[in-house]
Amino acid sequence: MTGARRDRRVAVRAAGSAALLALLFAGAATVASARDDGARADGARGDGARGTRSPAALHVPGADSADAGFARDMAVHHQQAVEMSFIVRDRTRDEEVRLLAYDIANTQANQRGMMLGWLDLWELPKTAPGGQGPMAWMADGHPGHAGHAGPPPRDGSLMPGMATRAELDRLRTASGRDAEVLYLRLMTDHHRSGVDMARGCVRLCTVGAEKRLAQGMVEAQRSELDAMAAMLEARGAKPRS
Repeated sequence: MTGARRDRRVAVRAAGSAALLALLFAGAATVASARDDGARADGARGDGARGTRSPAALHVPGADSADAGFARDMAVHHQQAVEMSFIVRDRTRDEEVRLLAYDIANTQANQRGMMLGWLDLWELPKTAPGGQGPMAWMADGHPGHAGHAGPPPRDGSLMPGMATRAELDRLRTASGRDAEVLYLRLMTDHHRSGVDMARGCVRLCTVGAEKRLAQGMVEAQRSELDAMAAMLEARGAKPRS
């Protein structure tokens, strides 16, 4: 990797970390502000219930809302991206692929922590209520339909774009160029569906900090999709579809 390319990657990584911190503080500020508003509302009512804060006063989304659904499903989606990135890190010596994997693992682990933190702050479950399937929050009024988040899940995968158990096993045993190409193809599928999910949150979520996080995911993952396409081409390969 050239010095200029390395400098660009380091700059992008630093900017991404700064953006994540900004979003984290924004999310905390949003919750704190909502709590303050709720406390003031309780005091204004003069009902003697200043110590209680209802979900309405806190502006907490419901368990079956797009906000909660996106946080739950994207946390699961991100976890597999982190897992695949750690696997390929140990299966290749290519500096460019290892750096990409590090960036993805670091970014998505941080974002996953933010989303799970929001669910804790909202006091909402980390599993879908009422037996809802993954991505039902993207249904647009059609229960159980997963919107436009890519092809349907395949054997062993939990959501569209996620790798199957067999594909993860192949990645664990591949090495060198074979591991690089498989990782880039799997992560391309993963990002395409991730972008669709994030766009769904931008459109349907109601919490401002979460919508901003989702928009940031769209922009960052689209950029990484372009980078991965170029890396596949350099290895004489193409995305799977």
